[in-house]
Amino acid sequence: MLKRLCFFLVLFLPVVAFAAGNPIVDSDGRVIVVEKPFTRIISLYAAHTRNLIDMGAGGQIVAVGRSDRQLPDLPRLSFRDDPERLLALKPDLVLIRPMISRSYPQLVQRLEQSGVKVVSLQPAAIDEMFRYWETLGRLTGHPQEAGQMIARFGTGLADIKQQVDQIAQQDRKKVYFESIHKRMKTFAPSSMAIFVLESAGGINVAADALQVRKTNIAAYGKERILAKAGRIDVFLAQQGRMNQVTVEMIQQEPGFQVIKAVRENQIFLVDEKLVSRPTLGLLKGISTVFEILYPKVKP
Repeated sequence: MLKRLCFFLVLFLPVVAFAAGNPIVDSDGRVIVVEKPFTRIISLYAAHTRNLIDMGAGGQIVAVGRSDRQLPDLPRLSFRDDPERLLALKPDLVLIRPMISRSYPQLVQRLEQSGVKVVSLQPAAIDEMFRYWETLGRLTGHPQEAGQMIARFGTGLADIKQQVDQIAQQDRKKVYFESIHKRMKTFAPSSMAIFVLESAGGINVAADALQVRKTNIAAYGKERILAKAGRIDVFLAQQGRMNQVTVEMIQQEPGFQVIKAVRENQIFLVDEKLVSRPTLGLLKGISTVFEILYPKVKP
């Protein structure tokens, strides 16, 4: 996967400078022609906010999502709010993700009726993340900065790879990576979280997991986890709003006591923002997972 990504980076970087005249197609299939940069943006997904800040477009944001505290002086809104609350801020662009389009189509319809552009974006895989950053750069008038983010990610990934290359293949840790404990879900093999795991030198024991719709989540189930109990060196779980889990919950899960990682106290939690959101924070996520898997390897 890492070799494929590096090849994609080489091909993609020159494209950023030449894509400005092309229309944008968002994750819901809308076609957007950017005639000029948008300057009054409501960001209803924390990853959008983080990426806009990182590319120098934070000053163009006029409001963020209800749980987004990255710009504490701005109003915080919800996609559940009356659309008039959003319209009162006179936005020219509202950034959402497909979950909002599916659950609250009336919000999207009301905004578009008022002449506000609505763009839904959420990359499902790591190579889509670069196109997503490039799209945000074009929407905000920061295409060069978006290209710089892509280059920065590639450089950071190469640095981490030098550390991972110190680990012999036979010494690589086999890992089960949990996404939702209550539902016994893991991550889809093409997801960003598994990219993080594999970039950190881990081997995904649930590589045969079946993706749930077009999400990052994959079904697995307790029986399949326990069938590989003796092979799981490390039990890793994302922790956050999506998976409010503790080490004790995993330890006390009926049947989990036969899992090698549970018996050997090799259960670790990692912030979901570092493994599931399409931001530069994924680099920190990879480093964090590497340190968990190989604590004795020095940078």
